[in-house]
Amino acid sequence: MPMAYKTILVHCDAAKNVAHRLGVAAELAQQQGAHLVGFHARPPFQTPVFFDGGFPMDDFFKSYEASVKADLAVASAAFEKATKGRHLSTEWRVVDGFVENDLAVQARYADLLVLGQADPESSLPTPTDLPETVALASGRPVLMVPYIGVTSPPGKTVMLCWNASRESAHAATAALPFLKAAAKVIVLAIDAKSSPAGHGAEPGADAATWLARHGVKVTVQRDVAADADVGGTILSRAADHAVDLIVMGLYGHSRLQEMVLGGASRTLLGSMTVPVLMAH
Repeated sequence: MPMAYKTILVHCDAAKNVAHRLGVAAELAQQQGAHLVGFHARPPFQTPVFFDGGFPMDDFFKSYEASVKADLAVASAAFEKATKGRHLSTEWRVVDGFVENDLAVQARYADLLVLGQADPESSLPTPTDLPETVALASGRPVLMVPYIGVTSPPGKTVMLCWNASRESAHAATAALPFLKAAAKVIVLAIDAKSSPAGHGAEPGADAATWLARHGVKVTVQRDVAADADVGGTILSRAADHAVDLIVMGLYGHSRLQEMVLGGASRTLLGSMTVPVLMAH
């Protein structure tokens, strides 16, 4: 059970908004006294699917090499800029391989992984489903930073989405360093029903009691999604309370190499307005 994050891994690519996630990661590492690891993956060369031998392969490879070198330079410079002048223990790692595979492996040796939300306008080779892929494959909590950025470091007002599941319990435990430091924590239970095998007599109450024993300043809110999407309801309540961090379980699995996500997870990954910490 983490009382503080001691190793934080942040994905660094050449995205135009990479500074957003790096800023959050560096600030958090400084607050927690954590070792910050910047990770960059150089994708392997792949023969173009349209290659018919009519164009010199050397030219394709030279173009690939130039692109990989340029992306590495951008990522490295961004990491250096984000950490410069801070009293941080840092490390820069570069691997040759597919980012989704190697990042999942590296994440197993970190307390928290910081990634950026997929930017719909990005032309980079970074997979758009990278956050959920890595979270499901690594078993580690993932803090996703919106591609639009944040106005202040997350964690002052936190919303914990609670449905009494294994995933939400794992997310709550993984987020304890945030929850303990927050000025306000809201346990949100949507469409919850009393059950001795789940929520108990009062949905959210047992979770709040557990958190209070950790010194967390916690309140419970019960809500009904009705005909609305649960993910949309979460985002709406987050806006109502000026929440700057959402914590929730990630619901999904990989089926025949295709990522199958639960509805709320899918909504938040695509439409997040504040950072989201997810754990599977």
